[in-house]
Amino acid sequence: MRRIAVVSDTHDKLPDYVVDAVSGADEIWHLGDVCAPVILDPLIALGRPLVVVQGNCDSSWDWRLTRRVEHSGTLFHLEHIPPTRPPEGVHVVLHGHTHVPRDEVIRGVRYLNPGCITRPNRGAPSSLGWLTVAANGAIDWRLVRLAELA
Repeated sequence: MRRIAVVSDTHDKLPDYVVDAVSGADEIWHLGDVCAPVILDPLIALGRPLVVVQGNCDSSWDWRLTRRVEHSGTLFHLEHIPPTRPPEGVHVVLHGHTHVPRDEVIRGVRYLNPGCITRPNRGAPSSLGWLTVAANGAIDWRLVRLAELA
C-alpha cells in the first residue's frame, strides 16, 4: 500500500503544519503553481519521493507539464490544468488550477483535485488530498481541510 500526499496551488506559501501533516507520506505529489521553488525545500528535506508538475504560474523549466505514475497497475496522470478529455490509458487524472476540490468520473476516468493550499476559490476550504493505493490497485481518496491541521 502507498500513501501519497497530494497538494496544489501553494503560490509561494507552504505552512509548516502542512509539511508536518504530509511527513508520513510514502510520496508527495505537487500539482503545480508552486511559484517559488524554494518553498519545496521542507518537502525535499522529508526524504520522500517528490513529483512536481509545472503550473501556469511556475517558471521552473525543470518540471514537466505532465507526469504519469503507475502504482499496482493503476495509471495516474498528473497535470496542473485539467485536460478536457482523459488521456488514453489512464485510470485517474490528478490536477490543480481551479483551487476547488474535485472527485468526479468522466468517460470512466476519475478526476481528482486536492484543492488549494493558499487561495481557495468558490467557497471551497483550503485543503490537500491523501491518495492511498492498495496492492490490488484500488484507490482511496480523502480530502483534508487545512483548518483540521492548524
